[in-house]
Amino acid sequence: MTSAPLTALITGGAGGLARAMIDALRQDGVTCVAADRDPAALERLKADMGGDIHTFQSDVADTASCAAAVQAAVDATGRLDILINNAGIGMGSLRADGETRLPDLDELTDEIWDNFFRVNVRGPLAMSRAAMPHLKQSPRGQIVMVTTSYFTMHRVAPYGPTKAALESMTAIWAKQFAADGVAVNVLVPGGATDTPFVSPASGIPRDKMLKPGVMGPPIRWMASRAPKDFTGMRIAGQDWDASLPETEAAAKAARPAAWPELAPTPAWST
Repeated sequence: MTSAPLTALITGGAGGLARAMIDALRQDGVTCVAADRDPAALERLKADMGGDIHTFQSDVADTASCAAAVQAAVDATGRLDILINNAGIGMGSLRADGETRLPDLDELTDEIWDNFFRVNVRGPLAMSRAAMPHLKQSPRGQIVMVTTSYFTMHRVAPYGPTKAALESMTAIWAKQFAADGVAVNVLVPGGATDTPFVSPASGIPRDKMLKPGVMGPPIRWMASRAPKDFTGMRIAGQDWDASLPETEAAAKAARPAAWPELAPTPAWST
């Protein structure tokens, strides 16, 4: 840890995965700023978490709003070290009843396609672009992308292609910003997770889903204890073995981001 507390900005900050990550990060003294488009959800988050969390209403679909969220985090805490691109929309947003049936090709309108990419891809781009000058100044600067399983990327459109784009962005940016000391990685639960993001209409029994807490141990390690060359990787929270030392647990749970069979073995894990 650095002498001054790190600051993390989490988009979709009032959601279930974000709450789990905020809970975990605060155990290590990380100052958390939750950005979310739902002001009522932010109020509930603040009431539940206490007064030491900062909140800001922001919509990642709006580029100016992304820049404002980053500036609000810096204004509130004096720095920005970690950006967690967690906000997104899923298949339950396609229909009013939350049904997650894949749309037929003629149902996949330009408006639907563009909205998914506006929120799930352009939003993280705008947030990362606004955050990068601050991340470059941090001794622990990093971007964490929340994507999805490879199975979902291969099978579920338009959601899967947006998350595949984030995987590709992670692999590219990890190389691009390595010289600036900014790490770019992926963190996923590792399967369907018991949060409101997964619609009841999905048909998946809630008791069979992962719990959001699987995000906690890896995000703590990534934020403050991962080696500097831990970049371009993806960790699945469900694969984190808490019985192991943290670096060993990471080596077991991590794979190269994007398409791992195309990537060399990372130096940090050897």
